[in-house]
Amino acid sequence: MTFSDLGLRAELLRAVEAQGYTTPTPIQLKAIPAVLKGGDLLASAQTGTGKTAGFTLPMLQRLADGPRPAKRQVRALVLTPTRELAAQVGESVADYGRHLTLKSHVIFGGVGQQPQVDAIRGGLDVLVATPGRLLDLQQQKHVDLSRVEILVLDEADRMLDMGFIHDIKKILRVLPEKRQNLLFSATFSNEIQALANKLLDDPAMIEVARRNTTAELVDQAIYRVDREKKRELLAHLITRHDWQQVLVFTRTKHGANRLAEQLSKQDIPAMAIHGNKSQSARTKALAAFKTGDLQVLVATDIAARGLDIEELPHVVNFELPNVAEDYVHRIGRTGRAGSEGKAVSLVCVDEHGLLKGIERLIKRDLEKRIEPGFEPDPNAKPEPIENGRGKRAGGGGRNGGQGQRRQGQAAGQRRSGDEARAPRRRRGGGSGSRQA
Repeated sequence: MTFSDLGLRAELLRAVEAQGYTTPTPIQLKAIPAVLKGGDLLASAQTGTGKTAGFTLPMLQRLADGPRPAKRQVRALVLTPTRELAAQVGESVADYGRHLTLKSHVIFGGVGQQPQVDAIRGGLDVLVATPGRLLDLQQQKHVDLSRVEILVLDEADRMLDMGFIHDIKKILRVLPEKRQNLLFSATFSNEIQALANKLLDDPAMIEVARRNTTAELVDQAIYRVDREKKRELLAHLITRHDWQQVLVFTRTKHGANRLAEQLSKQDIPAMAIHGNKSQSARTKALAAFKTGDLQVLVATDIAARGLDIEELPHVVNFELPNVAEDYVHRIGRTGRAGSEGKAVSLVCVDEHGLLKGIERLIKRDLEKRIEPGFEPDPNAKPEPIENGRGKRAGGGGRNGGQGQRRQGQAAGQRRSGDEARAPRRRRGGGSGSRQA
């Protein structure tokens, strides 16, 4: 089946062809017809499955023949958890809608709001936003959400994880009762089911990946190593195997900075991205990584959420995540769209509990390896794991780290600079307006 078989109009088909796509992915095959029907949708799909086009294409088609928005009004609202994902969704809206006379814009925190206010003033067909900045502008009456026809919650599970549920509820209260709701999530967790029950009206349900499964084309391996030798082992693996594009995950921003600096000193070009980096620095690092000019990108979980890098060959967990589900999100950035990928985790004695939690979640034992010259000390004792908010006792906690779960993340990460909201007093900069 081709995109033309899905009932999309000619202008959208031209844009899809220009992007080099010919065959819809499973999520697109199911989501596009469902959205075109006008009903609500609850869809579960792992990252890299093409879900953005799955809602963007039919959304643009439904908007194409409608009335233009009045001043400060928005016809379609897409909420995302992070700046990077908002920017990528906004880019997709502009790319797929290039042959339509629709206006779109992207807003997020961390930059001055005035350019965003100016862009919204004339009205928008599509607004892509992070919850914090949108709520700021709405409360200042810079944006009118009373005429929203389509609401999309993208990566809704991550928005809940980051503590955005209260902002989302405030936004929902100012939306019109009659609208189309599209909810996309990597998993159908209990929290997502509860949100869907309140938000959606008799939704179509799509699930193209089993709950908490890892990509089948990803070769996953564990390297056992002492904590002090992790950096040396990482540099050794990158150099020995000539890895040219490596996304490395750390738990903390400080750890990401330190690792990137150390790799660079060993002539392995590396940069870090996290919430304390400016938006321009994050954009520059990501662009260099995508083009291959940067060999290693070191990222925290929140900063990396929504990163879409085609044919990414290697993901390395320099440190295992405290929450087992985040392992699935991390390695899901490789092995996409039919391409093979490799996911390597460097595990010290502190992380054995976290590893057990991950293996229980994905229902498989991961291959354990020891690199010659980096054999771990069999008598090593575990130490408390640093999680960015100080130390916590134990090497994995309840359920292999899942006992830390969401409240700590919301408190520690949402106000840390990784999230979308920015202080209103900041000025300068802004996201560019796009003609979709």
